[in-house]
Amino acid sequence: MSAAPASSPAPGSPLLLTLLQARTYVALILVFGFFAIMAPNFLSVANSVIVAKHAALTAFLAIGMTFVIITGGIDLSVGSTVGLCSMVSGWLILYGIDLGTVGTMQFNTLEITLIVMCVGVFVGFVNGILITKLNVAPFIATLGTLYIARGAALLSSGGRTFPNLSGNPDYGSASFPAIGAGTFLGLPVQIWMLIAVGLVAAYIAKRTPLGRHIYAVGGNERGAALSGVKVNRVKLFVYMFSGFCAAIVGLIIASQLQAAHPATGETFELNAIAAAVLGGTSLSGGRGKIGGTIVGAFVISILSDGLVMMSVSSFWQTVIKGLVIVAAVVIDQAQSKLQARVALQQEAALGR
Repeated sequence: MSAAPASSPAPGSPLLLTLLQARTYVALILVFGFFAIMAPNFLSVANSVIVAKHAALTAFLAIGMTFVIITGGIDLSVGSTVGLCSMVSGWLILYGIDLGTVGTMQFNTLEITLIVMCVGVFVGFVNGILITKLNVAPFIATLGTLYIARGAALLSSGGRTFPNLSGNPDYGSASFPAIGAGTFLGLPVQIWMLIAVGLVAAYIAKRTPLGRHIYAVGGNERGAALSGVKVNRVKLFVYMFSGFCAAIVGLIIASQLQAAHPATGETFELNAIAAAVLGGTSLSGGRGKIGGTIVGAFVISILSDGLVMMSVSSFWQTVIKGLVIVAAVVIDQAQSKLQARVALQQEAALGR
């Protein structure tokens, strides 16, 4: 008597697994098709540009968040880092740095960009140190820096907006608005920036030892450490990279609006997490793809903008986003269980 039926793959399991793995693309097709039919002017060129710009902002944060989540962590501070970096850029343009009796140091656009990126990286560095050296749980560490960064942003202006960030030609900062509003070869500058950051992140993830170490830490941190992976260095990198991505978003928003407000970036971390998870990144760590995350960012952006175009209440929009996050996590758990089951069935089949 043969026991083959007990270990045979369930009918349709490989097909279902394929559909679960491709859920991001299925979701993109569904939301795009739905709003193309239901929302007026959704397919217009002007709206497509707006959706792409919004998706780029979410994608930057989600790319950094993907690396963090793959290692088994979380970064709740990215939204506040966006606000802080936006305010720093505004301060540098309007006031420079007061050197006392020496005078005031003013900066050009490139210098402002580099300084703001350093601020974002520093916030990520603080997160990494808290997690790796002081053994603070990622959720608590980044929740703390969320409040610290938001408080610093508020203190920088007393809660007021920094307006008129058009730059000063005398100091070489007149090109600042081009970061968020400029175009190159017909595409917004921020889309080119997203392409560059996305390609670099994908290369790191797929082609470098650092990328392999990031996945190894998330898959089995203890095993990775025993195999020689510098776990703390890997974690420090991913949080610094997440801060770097948040700084880019802060720059783009301040440049686009030509104004900086300390509340900029509120709840952005939720969109970033949603895009990463929807893109196939596992909250348990060890799995995720940059390409899937970027597609997930477009799904979130299309969903948000489509609901606005349909005049759906902002309260319902929040509810729907929450349901999307929950659904993405449930589907991810289902995928993990199905993968494990299929793998066991395949091993059993080979064992016969």
